[in-house]
Amino acid sequence: MLQRIFKLSEHRTTVSRELFAGLATFAAMAYILAVNPSILMNGLGADSAIGSDPTTAAFIATKGALVTVTAITAAVSTILMALMTNYPIALAPGMGINAFFAFSICLGAGVRWQEALGMVFLNGCIFLLLSLTGVREKIVKCIPYPLKIAITCGIGIFIAFIGLKNSGIIVSNPVTFVSPGDFTQGPVALALGGVVLVLVLVARRVPGAIVIGIVGTTLAGLFVPDGHGGQVTRLPESIFALPASPAPVFLKLEFGFMTSTATFFKILPLLLTLLLVDMFDNIGTLIGVTKRAGFLDKNGNLPKAGRALVADSTAAILSSLFGTSTVVSYIESASGVEAGGRTGLTAVSTAVLMLLALFLTPLILIVPLAATASALVVVGVFMLQSVTEIDMSDFRIAAPAALTIIGIPLTFSIAEGIGFGLISAALLALATGKPRGFTATGYVIAAIFFLEFFHIFPFSG
Repeated sequence: MLQRIFKLSEHRTTVSRELFAGLATFAAMAYILAVNPSILMNGLGADSAIGSDPTTAAFIATKGALVTVTAITAAVSTILMALMTNYPIALAPGMGINAFFAFSICLGAGVRWQEALGMVFLNGCIFLLLSLTGVREKIVKCIPYPLKIAITCGIGIFIAFIGLKNSGIIVSNPVTFVSPGDFTQGPVALALGGVVLVLVLVARRVPGAIVIGIVGTTLAGLFVPDGHGGQVTRLPESIFALPASPAPVFLKLEFGFMTSTATFFKILPLLLTLLLVDMFDNIGTLIGVTKRAGFLDKNGNLPKAGRALVADSTAAILSSLFGTSTVVSYIESASGVEAGGRTGLTAVSTAVLMLLALFLTPLILIVPLAATASALVVVGVFMLQSVTEIDMSDFRIAAPAALTIIGIPLTFSIAEGIGFGLISAALLALATGKPRGFTATGYVIAAIFFLEFFHIFPFSG
């Protein structure tokens, strides 16, 4: 049956090879089960009913729910992609987008997390419509390639900064804005050690380096004092348990931002940013992974691209219903491809492992911020590596790219940084009369960000 469904012979692969490839993909991306809840709790913790104290019942229940929905949405979305395309591509809540959800939408703009989920749902619906009509690819092409790379790089620095900040490696300073943390403190020293460990493992090309680093740092935390009479890592009540209930976040999305024109215009730039980041992330990953697998045709196009885009659009809708930020295709799927995975069976086996991991929820919940910092820093470095693709010798390219890369972490807002880049790119294109890939749609998007910056939206009251 597996032979018939996934056409294994046609792709010159076997069941055992596909299952091993699925394990490789899971090992590369399993960190998301601990990191996604950790990031999202920054936004959900702003809700007084949940709070930010990790010892309260409400906080623990909500974080447990996020572990559950992270695994479920990853598994369901991955299986959907496998059945619709037969590609070895796994999906899960996206890094960068989850930070945007928590820090830009919830904390930065003051949007309640329930309404932020409503925005994710609306984003998914728009995605699906654009994918079915073929407009989605046209929108992606409306922004110059160097600016897309700059957005990825800026988000990478943003994610790394969040990891360093949350772990205390970097702290606020009233004079210099930021400064190094106190490395004599146990949690900070542990976090720094975790970052170094993962950097070394990645540099030595150790499979599952990030997961190994998180596990190692978490175990070390059992012996490191937290400065408050306890240890950085708390012992779990059990090792295995039934998955935590998703009830605290399941079907909690709300649409209060659509009750008035003024409110909708206020969140429009955020919605646009969510749309753009998701587009670039998904399409970039799809092309990158399928290129390694040899799926692109002689013209560099991806067969079944339409199906793949519909699958990840549907996944975005599902993620909002379950209670997490947007699900995207994962570049870590390349690990499975390198291990020989060539069909959707690789993805399905990854999905099954995601679900099985839910029975280890007690262990996932004890992972401290000191351990997740390493994942955030290293993923940030991965995203920043593409900066070499930007031609910095051309000022018309370099200026918007630099403003985007600098703007995202310094404003602590992905939306603001993208706005800086789009507006400057549009102005330089108009001033020089040389668009360099900037289209009419790009000008419209830049204009929306410009109007939002100066609070001159019509009907904004």
